[in-house]
Amino acid sequence: MQQILLLLCVSLLFVACDKDASKSVTVYVSEDQVFSEPILKDFEKKTGIKVNAIYDTEESKSTGVMNRLLAEKNNPQADVYWANEPIRAEVLRHKGILTPYQSPQAKDIPSHFKNEAYFWTGFSARVRVLVAQKNLADKPHSLVDYTNTKYKAKAVIANLLFGSTTAHIAALFTLWGDEKTKQFLTQVKANQVAISTSNGESADFVASGSYDFALVDSDDAVSRIKEKKSITMIYPDQGKNEIGAFVIPNAVMLIDKSPHPKLGKKLIDYLLSKETESKLAFAACAQIPLHQGVAMPKELKPINQIKTMPVDFAKVADKMVEIQPYLKEWLSTK
Repeated sequence: MQQILLLLCVSLLFVACDKDASKSVTVYVSEDQVFSEPILKDFEKKTGIKVNAIYDTEESKSTGVMNRLLAEKNNPQADVYWANEPIRAEVLRHKGILTPYQSPQAKDIPSHFKNEAYFWTGFSARVRVLVAQKNLADKPHSLVDYTNTKYKAKAVIANLLFGSTTAHIAALFTLWGDEKTKQFLTQVKANQVAISTSNGESADFVASGSYDFALVDSDDAVSRIKEKKSITMIYPDQGKNEIGAFVIPNAVMLIDKSPHPKLGKKLIDYLLSKETESKLAFAACAQIPLHQGVAMPKELKPINQIKTMPVDFAKVADKMVEIQPYLKEWLSTK
């Protein structure tokens, strides 16, 4: 009798464990933990679904969890990947890591911010903007101002080999072509543009008066404006014949053959919701919603009021790899 009771207890324990497992979803995250974790906690509270989140560290930023997904291709452990830009999504799509999912929340997101087959969908974006000293009489309005001699030795840009600056330069290569973009970068160097270690450092250099202007991410600009720094944020290249601002959305995607695809889809729906976009807009990351009519702080401009650069993120992903040797050479020569 005792053996029967013991077996019954063990069986009930396994059932309980299976039930708990069926109510959990695993997400790998490249967006900064300080911004993404509160969103995932809200999802847990709202749905009762436990979230197992694996975050990129600063040391492995943007590559750690992506490499983990590649290593786990034949035995997926994650259900969802939340990337802080779509370029890694394109790498994973090419590697056969993703499966399409057309979320009902994706309907009103502009088509150029999502994969046409729904292997990934964008939401809550950063915009590449110019920051200039507030008291600067003649402010820049375009990336081309980096080559304007009136700003010689008075402008700064983050290291071209890293982060959103690399993606922006790769986007220029896909839009302008190799010859025109290389000519632009040659002129940038001739104009003695300074190189900083990060977008944040560039924004601080401008705020301190060390340089007239810099190209940074919108969150770097907004955070310093909120701190009452003496800078102005400028959306670049907004004129009729200009290229528009480079927009970098977050991207969320479903992992192929994931353990809990149904729960993964629920998480994706939540991340793509207006509710999530508004939370990320008012967070310190100050991300711009891709849905229209979402509440957002006054420092941000709605996406439909920004002329955006036409970008094929798949081509940008390929070009980022291709131009690495050129950018290293560009940085190493005077």
